[in-house]
Amino acid sequence: MPSTIIITGANGNLGTEVVKHFLDGGFRVIAIDAKDDHLQFASQNSEFQFHAVNLADGIAVDALLEGILKKETIAAGLLLAGGFAMGSIQETPASEMRKMIDLNFFTVYSIARQLYGSMQSRGTGRLVFVGARPALDPVAGKNMSAYAISKSMIFQLADIINAASKDKDITATVIVPSTIDTPANRSSMPDADFSKWQTPAKIAELLMTIVSKTGAPKETVLKL
Repeated sequence: MPSTIIITGANGNLGTEVVKHFLDGGFRVIAIDAKDDHLQFASQNSEFQFHAVNLADGIAVDALLEGILKKETIAAGLLLAGGFAMGSIQETPASEMRKMIDLNFFTVYSIARQLYGSMQSRGTGRLVFVGARPALDPVAGKNMSAYAISKSMIFQLADIINAASKDKDITATVIVPSTIDTPANRSSMPDADFSKWQTPAKIAELLMTIVSKTGAPKETVLKL
C-alpha cells in the first residue's frame, strides 16, 4: 500500500511539480490549496485527492484534518503554502504584518499541529516547511520585514517539534531555497542568471529524499 502524504500550496508552481513527482514515485497524494486549476493532470489518478480550504482559517483546517486523519495515516506533510510582500518596518502596517503571518505561519501551523499529533501517536513522520533567506539575514530582510518575520516563525516551530521528538522517528525540516525558477520570477527578474536558480523539479527530488526512511536529515535547516 503506498505511503500517503499531504501537500499544501499544491496548486502553485512548486506545488504542482511536487505533486507530479510524488505521484510518479508511487505515493498517495492529498493536495490542499484554495483552488486546483493547475492540477488537472492528476484529477484522474486514483492515488490523488484534492481539498479546497483557506489554510489560514484554523477552524476550517482543523475540521478538514480531523476528517482526513480518521481515514488516512499520513507519513509526511509537505507544507509549501505561503506568500510574499515587500516593505520596510516603517512601510508595513500591523494589518500587513498580520496578513503575512497568516500566509506564512498559520498556513503551516494549522496543518502541522494536527499532523504532529498523529505522528506522535505512531512514533514516526516527516514534516517539511519552506523557509526564506531573509528570515535568517536581517540585512536581507530589512526591506521585506513582514515576509522575513513571518517566515522566521517557521524555523522556531521546526526547532520546537524536533526538540519534542528526540526519542521518536519524527523530523521537521525547513528547506531554504535560493530563487526558485518559475515563470513569475523570470518575468520579474529578466536579467538574472537563471542557471543559478533552484528548479521545482530539483526541490521535489530533495523532498522525496527527506520523506524517505533513510533520508531524513539531522539538520533542521537545509539551505539550497
